[in-house]
Amino acid sequence: PRSDCIAAEQLCLSDSTCNATYRILENCALAKTRVPPLDHDSRVRCLNAELDLGNSSLLHCKCHRRMRRQEHCLRIFWTVHSSMTDGYFNLETSPYENPANEEHWKTDYNKLAALLSGKDCSQLAGDASNPCLKATHVCNLSKKCVRLRTDYASICTRGAGSEDMCDRRKCHRGLRNFFEKVPEDFTKRILFCPCQDELCGERRRKTIVPDCSFQYNTKPNCLWLLDSCLEDHICKSRLADFQQNCQPADMSPDGCSQPNHAACLQAYMGMIGTPMTPNYVSNSSVEVSLWCTCESSGNQKEKCDQILGMFESNKCL
Repeated sequence: PRSDCIAAEQLCLSDSTCNATYRILENCALAKTRVPPLDHDSRVRCLNAELDLGNSSLLHCKCHRRMRRQEHCLRIFWTVHSSMTDGYFNLETSPYENPANEEHWKTDYNKLAALLSGKDCSQLAGDASNPCLKATHVCNLSKKCVRLRTDYASICTRGAGSEDMCDRRKCHRGLRNFFEKVPEDFTKRILFCPCQDELCGERRRKTIVPDCSFQYNTKPNCLWLLDSCLEDHICKSRLADFQQNCQPADMSPDGCSQPNHAACLQAYMGMIGTPMTPNYVSNSSVEVSLWCTCESSGNQKEKCDQILGMFESNKCL
């Protein structure tokens, strides 16, 4: 059975043979971040070390999206599976446990929504025509939702309207906190609210404070975004999760290889707050994109288009 990677690591370190193999893999993972790249013999030694783990629980361990010490867990996963990213951006398998196996939080969203609909407040007028506004009002009735939403909003808007740049790293961390710690009943309704007009669409597009979390002064190349992502354990993991759960498939009736659309939306939300943060491209559609371009990609133009296309023309989304 799959265990979480932190428990699997402790088990491995207590066994001398597994410990020695794991130390080799740690050195392999470290060497991959350095220049020059690993030579042929070193790569073979790394691959053999991965194979030597055989049926070890370390080789089959997973992480949970909402677990404590998540970064540590993900570092262990990529140490053991470092060969999967060898010059190839399709990461093949997600380090996260299948969402169906994760405990679904019981939430009081419906109770709070009913409480809200019973209120006769002038400021709530227009809720019916603006689902995004209604979802925000319901969030405001939940202590955890409003606290974490206020936290990221205050960080991400700092410096707005002045020459100061926002602290993008802190903004991203605040967004990840919100989408990880607040039950999905709240976060999905805020991010995916169905809009009929541009006023609602604008609110939806600004959910993640795009001036700080999404946009740069100039659009970077998408390959640069990918490189930034692969250097970060959380971003690399979220990208792998997104690729696994939102993989398009032409032969499938709905154009998506996985039948679980909830998992795809969850994986999409996981990308928010990473170097590859996506967002809505306008107030009048549900089209999403990364903030990057494939101009000047040279002989890597096809790979660049593929990265951008995962968001811009992904039928699963």
